[in-house]
Amino acid sequence: MAENLTLSNIVKRFGQTTAVDHLNLDVQEGEFLTLLGPSGCGKSTTLRLIAGLERPNEGTVSLGGRVLSSGEQRVFTPPEKRGMGMVFQSYAVWPHMTVEQNVGFPLKLRHVSRDEQRERVRESLRMVGLEGLGSRGATQLSGGQQQRVALARALVHNPSVLLLDEPLSNLDAKLREQMRLELRLLQRRLKITTIFVTHDQAEAMVLSDRIVVMNHGRVEQIGGPDDIYERPATRFVMDFVGRVNYLQGVARSINGVAQIVCEGADLTLTALPSEELAGEQRVTLCIRPEDVAVLPINAQHEDTDWRATVQAVTYLGHRVEYLLTVGSVSIMAEGAAASRLGEGDEVRLRIPRECIRAWTRDNEAERIPIVAGTGMEVQV
Repeated sequence: MAENLTLSNIVKRFGQTTAVDHLNLDVQEGEFLTLLGPSGCGKSTTLRLIAGLERPNEGTVSLGGRVLSSGEQRVFTPPEKRGMGMVFQSYAVWPHMTVEQNVGFPLKLRHVSRDEQRERVRESLRMVGLEGLGSRGATQLSGGQQQRVALARALVHNPSVLLLDEPLSNLDAKLREQMRLELRLLQRRLKITTIFVTHDQAEAMVLSDRIVVMNHGRVEQIGGPDDIYERPATRFVMDFVGRVNYLQGVARSINGVAQIVCEGADLTLTALPSEELAGEQRVTLCIRPEDVAVLPINAQHEDTDWRATVQAVTYLGHRVEYLLTVGSVSIMAEGAAASRLGEGDEVRLRIPRECIRAWTRDNEAERIPIVAGTGMEVQV
């Protein structure tokens, strides 16, 4: 039987605050799943509920069909009997112990023989690239090495699930990139079910098979990195994962064709609706900066191009960022550094129609049915 981890209708309250609100989640065996969201969204509390560091008020946590926690059934398996390994944000490396003693401590608690302890500690240190450092004091190591010690300690007793609570957040930017690549390669090699908590979208994109975007204790969307980024299900997901340009407008159906008149931009966007629009609807259009192509004014013209003016140019090495104006509306875009345009230049903007999404402004959690296939034309 596959050891899938299942959370069914989980609720966790702290006093009057609901940290996790009727959460349902099924984690496949061997999967790398990331809980992504802002501070206070419930992601770390969810991880602690899985680990057994918190008890749910309602709902059930089960692994391979075995109930680990249940508020209704009054079942609770303590953390040390769940067969899971956990790495904390602060590493929790004991300064009075050597590296070997830190890594071997879970085996000592389980009364594993000394010979087996030595062999398993040696293997764990080899897996995380710390061979030959077992006799050093844990605090003599760098931050990245201490993180590897914490990871080796979590893996040494062969857990069925690895839980990682923002383990890379205390590392510098370059080391974080290195460590997340090493972590992903290690997880693939071991084929261990891994649940990773972060607020960093780049980490989630690089590491995950699937991402769970959370907000106010609830799941906004579950999907692969490409689904989350390219097909966000809600306005919150689009806003949290990546940068976004927002244009305000009014949508209406004219002779069976949906049209959106953008406020302040002298633009009309048209599309065939997937269902009939009921009268006028106030909408917010969302466009990612990298989807906006910035072209010289004398470039080959297309009817769907927007005319714009470059207000600011930011050089970032391999690319440049533009701040542009279309009418009274500001739009961010990206371009190649080799073909940099200058401030004050008149340019053309070209946006693929599938890259424009829209939400009603009365209820921005719901997408309106005029997103795919949007075409653009200048309002005369």
